[in-house]
Amino acid sequence: MSNPSEEPAWKQRAVERSLKTAKLRAEQRVQRFLDAAQAIITEKGTTDFTVQEIVDRSKQSLRSFYLQFDGKHELLLALFEDALGRASEQIRAAATGQSDPVEQLRVAVELLYELSRPDPSARRPLFTDFAPQLLISHPAEVKIAHAPLLALFEELMDKAAAEGKLRAGVNSRRIAAMTMQTVMFIAQSAGPDDATTKPITAEEVWLFCSQGFAAD
Repeated sequence: MSNPSEEPAWKQRAVERSLKTAKLRAEQRVQRFLDAAQAIITEKGTTDFTVQEIVDRSKQSLRSFYLQFDGKHELLLALFEDALGRASEQIRAAATGQSDPVEQLRVAVELLYELSRPDPSARRPLFTDFAPQLLISHPAEVKIAHAPLLALFEELMDKAAAEGKLRAGVNSRRIAAMTMQTVMFIAQSAGPDDATTKPITAEEVWLFCSQGFAAD
């Protein structure tokens, strides 16, 4: 016997359908804003745009934008998290092409370095402009955004450790975090290449991360 205080089953189903429809519509609105922002970033090669530009490109209202996002910063953060997630999957796919766990780490380090380097032709301002600013102003948000990437590097470190290819007593998560941060900092700190300065290569970064500088 049902509890008199409970909603009738038909009403619960109606409410669930209504909520599901509302959620789907909200997700579609969010995606249109994200697609519009990504298109503008690709065209301009910068994150220097206004909320009104996003609204106009998405063909939605300003009110709708602020129902989904607190402001431009939150929109950029959503794009940054999405970009890091896609980068993690790209690195994972490239690394799995190697059977040796250390080689998988090498591929991951070198590809992460290349993806993080300032490259005007690649138009990746989320990594080269927005990320360094975010690191200073919102470190907690940076940590959350990098979670998929850190999980991937930790997984690769665990594989290498399981085969006895890391130093004894190494904490995979801590080493993964230090490696990831070192690679991205070196990449994002690199200045423009010129004739008098030989740029740091992905191979050099890998050798430093995997071997350090002290004699064995």
